[in-house]
Amino acid sequence: QVQLVESGGGLVQAGGSLRLSCAASGRTFSSYVMGWFRQAPGKDREFVATINRSGAITSHADSVKGRFTISRDNVKNTVYLQMNSLKLEDTAVYYCAADYQGRMATMAYEYDYWGQGTQVTVSS
Repeated sequence: QVQLVESGGGLVQAGGSLRLSCAASGRTFSSYVMGWFRQAPGKDREFVATINRSGAITSHADSVKGRFTISRDNVKNTVYLQMNSLKLEDTAVYYCAADYQGRMATMAYEYDYWGQGTQVTVSS
């Protein structure tokens, strides 16, 4: 089992940047594929990005490609989401998730563990 705690959310103006962090504890962090998802009010949870166990392979949703970057540090047991050129439509609660099966999935149900989420609000 792994416990996940997100941080780094907040209020930012459109065009600005934020870096989210997700600290993991428990079972060996490098055993998990990690993902970021987000959920805006009244909408389904949406895939944002995923990264493989070593950090060598990443995948990003088309809506954030070129603006967001997922990365991980297996020594610090942390996964990051660097968000640049933020838009109003990026406003959501952002969640990190862990998948022990190593699938690099884009569907939320394929992830085994979730953090509590961190709010990101982009203002005009």
